[in-house]
Amino acid sequence: MMKETFFPDDPLRDFKDQSRSRMFILGLQSIFPIFQWGRDYNLTKFRGDFIAGLTIASLCIPQDIGYSKLANLSPQYGLYSSLVPPLIYAFMGSSRDIAIGPVAVVSLLLGSMLQDEIDPIENAADYRRLAFTATFFAGITQAALGFLRLGFLIDFLSHAAIVGFMGGAAITIALQQLKGFLGIKNFTKNSDIVSVMHSVWVSVHHGWNWQTILIGASFLVFLLFSKYIGKKNKKFFWVPAIAPLISVVLSTFFVYITRADKEGVQIVKHIKKGINPSSVNEIFFTGKYLGIGIKIGVVSGVIALTEAIAIGRTFASMKDYQLDGNREMVALGLMNVVGSMTSCYVATGSFSRSAVNFMAGCQTAVSNIVMSCVVLLTLELITPLFKYTPNAILASIIISAVIGLIDIEAALLIWKIDKFDFVACMGAFIGVVFASVEMGLLIAVSISFAKILLQVTRPRTVILGNIPRTTVYRNVQQYPKATKVPGTLIVRVDSAIYFSNSNYVKERILRRLMDEEEELKANYLPRIQFLLIEMSPVTDIDTSGIHALEELYRSLQKRGVQLVIANPGPVVMDKLHASKFTDLISDNYIFLTVADAVMTCAPKMLEEA
Repeated sequence: MMKETFFPDDPLRDFKDQSRSRMFILGLQSIFPIFQWGRDYNLTKFRGDFIAGLTIASLCIPQDIGYSKLANLSPQYGLYSSLVPPLIYAFMGSSRDIAIGPVAVVSLLLGSMLQDEIDPIENAADYRRLAFTATFFAGITQAALGFLRLGFLIDFLSHAAIVGFMGGAAITIALQQLKGFLGIKNFTKNSDIVSVMHSVWVSVHHGWNWQTILIGASFLVFLLFSKYIGKKNKKFFWVPAIAPLISVVLSTFFVYITRADKEGVQIVKHIKKGINPSSVNEIFFTGKYLGIGIKIGVVSGVIALTEAIAIGRTFASMKDYQLDGNREMVALGLMNVVGSMTSCYVATGSFSRSAVNFMAGCQTAVSNIVMSCVVLLTLELITPLFKYTPNAILASIIISAVIGLIDIEAALLIWKIDKFDFVACMGAFIGVVFASVEMGLLIAVSISFAKILLQVTRPRTVILGNIPRTTVYRNVQQYPKATKVPGTLIVRVDSAIYFSNSNYVKERILRRLMDEEEELKANYLPRIQFLLIEMSPVTDIDTSGIHALEELYRSLQKRGVQLVIANPGPVVMDKLHASKFTDLISDNYIFLTVADAVMTCAPKMLEEA
């Protein structure tokens, strides 16, 4: 049972009956999948990876500069984070399609949590150090979840909660970009919609810059139009991919020749040249910021992991290959640990880049290596050219990128399928938009846990009836033609019976019996003589559950009703025998099927009648 719980995929099955040398090779391949698929790598695959790598590089460079601003870090740190982590992932990851780098949601989450502790302007050095510390512990968290095979924990963030959280984060990110889009200098540090809109409104007369708005609006229309072209015709997937870089080049050239920066248009000014410097000595391993770094790292690490695993699974299912979730966690974790030591902040799988990577025809993770090489050349040769890049264009790029995170169709589908899931979705959305990213995340997790607790503590119980001319028994509400058996109430419990729900199950069954008896009495029909519990959905039972059954048996005895059990599973049956419950009700009242129980009980009812 323990093995099935923690090792459902039997990770050691490939090592059985293998020689030591073969086991060593398999072990190496399990840590570095590149040694497995690399044997079949050829020039045809490289051609696809090379084109995909160049395409996502053209998208990632302007995005990285913008996302680093979301995290309140200098522009080069976004580029650093698309250099080292993708290289590590290419060797250790099992996904062929994920494109690694900074993402909008994690950048915003990290920036908002870090600035609550340290001011990024007044104390930039300690802020940067705390960012690296959080990244280190984000990596440790991710790798630990993978090593200990605890990946199932991220499933506690339900799909509905993630849809709401991502939608809220997208709106929050877009609102944050109004500072650069409108050219406002004095802008609120809060991320909630009320504070942001107040900050925008009070700056209307003296804070907005019309040249900045013109640049931002023009290129935002261009970016959105390029996205429309890409969606309309899949052959033009490259149009929205290269549009951000074209926007940066054109807007930078425009500002340079017109010197619009002297008219109040805010520009990037300076991006440090050169590849990632070491940051090992900058991580807080002691002192007051250590605990803060761990807390921020765990939260951002889990969110980054959730996004990456979701993206990886999506594209793996489209290409029909297996994605090892625990291996992914280890790969993502180690790349962030190494990244934290090379001046990177939290990197993960980017949905927009991964989609472009997929559409561009990537074959393996080599596309990440190609992208990383282009970023390396950019850092070494091109960064001075970004000096006159207007902040408005970065804001436009981020706004156009995060619009896709708002999934209205998914929210409507959630409403149709499960109203409680929709509450979780909207709770997360409202929490992010009107409070903060952390609050939205807390609400999402809380509602998801509440749903789990509600389902565990309040399992469903249904009354079964016989489908005419068969031995099949089904829910009478689902099958109106199913008829109840006279003198017998058949109840199915649709859950394992544990301490958390045993008392509820007992009381619910008794309530159904009382309701049935009242109905029979009102219609002058024979009373209930047998209460039959169909236990096929009851996968397990604990001591509290057995105790509840004993109490139920005694309550029924006082009413002159016999308890009957049908179809208990082997685990449940073993526990009923071990607890002597079978002696209490007698083996004569435990049956393989409901039909057998009814056939046996019917003659006894006739005898008593």
